[in-house]
Amino acid sequence: MGVVEKFIQNPNLEREEYVALLQASEEPQAAARLAAEALRLRRKYYGDAVYVRGLIEFTNYCKNDCLYCGIRRSNREAQRYRLSEGEILSCCEAGRRLGFRTFVLQGGEDPWYTDERLEVLIRSIKENCPGCAVTLSVGERSYESYQRLREAGADRYLLRHETASDAHYRRLHPAEMSLAHRKQCLYQLKALGYQVGAGFMVGSPGQTYAELAEDLVFLGELKPQMAGIGPFVPHHNTPFKDEPAGSVELTLRLLSIVRILLPRVLLPATTALGTMDPLGREKGFSAGANVLMPNLSPAGRRRQYDLYDNKLCTGDEAAESLAELKKRVEAAGWRLSMERGDAAEELGG
Repeated sequence: MGVVEKFIQNPNLEREEYVALLQASEEPQAAARLAAEALRLRRKYYGDAVYVRGLIEFTNYCKNDCLYCGIRRSNREAQRYRLSEGEILSCCEAGRRLGFRTFVLQGGEDPWYTDERLEVLIRSIKENCPGCAVTLSVGERSYESYQRLREAGADRYLLRHETASDAHYRRLHPAEMSLAHRKQCLYQLKALGYQVGAGFMVGSPGQTYAELAEDLVFLGELKPQMAGIGPFVPHHNTPFKDEPAGSVELTLRLLSIVRILLPRVLLPATTALGTMDPLGREKGFSAGANVLMPNLSPAGRRRQYDLYDNKLCTGDEAAESLAELKKRVEAAGWRLSMERGDAAEELGG
């Protein structure tokens, strides 16, 4: 039995076997087999639904200096902004009118947003948009901070681990950051009852199949309810500006592999995938993805949340283009769902 069939029958492989799986998946027939199994599992647990989350990029200030990121603190050309509480609530209200039931508050690690400010914000959203889910994506914080934000009403938390290899993590991040701390944060979030999202970049500088195998082992151990996987896209004002972008094809194969590894996971077709390929999101759905995150941020701010070059934030990527997005999703054979779409339980099976 080949490694592809072995993985489909028993997804928890050893590191070396994941390397062999990634190598085997280069063959079109093997990639198609993985995609077919990923689609079977996606339909089994989520039917034909593509869940929609409203993305609000509320601050592009960041105290970190990650080498791949366009809003890193060393980028003096970044046009910094913070949305006021009123602006954020207006985004949520506009989204609620469009039918959104999940709001993702994403920002750099901005110390201005203290626990107190975020608590007030979360409670206000919950009060103004009853029944809606609030997802936070605001980086590494203390256990006490995560606890306070959970008690204020936050339902989910996205914290991509970026790479599960310690040596590779050090290549991508400044010395004051550590993979051990990031992993600790993810386990703390799970312990506090958040629905947790991890994830990694595909094709980041220095990455090999060995590093990707580490990512797959880690996801199998953590069992997050969400996994964000997209290609690395360089930014012109970072040390990695001349590095090649990650592969769309490898990203699609990894989406299928992660769907098989975590059958009930909520798996976005990411903005980075759509940036790299005009049909990237549709290809993502065919590989097992089932989430989209259109942009609800104020139109004048979207280009300032500049994580990487040519990031999509207008057209079908914009929340106000929901009708066009619906047409695209339906043309690809899926159904756009505005439901909260909580992760199915028992992620291991």
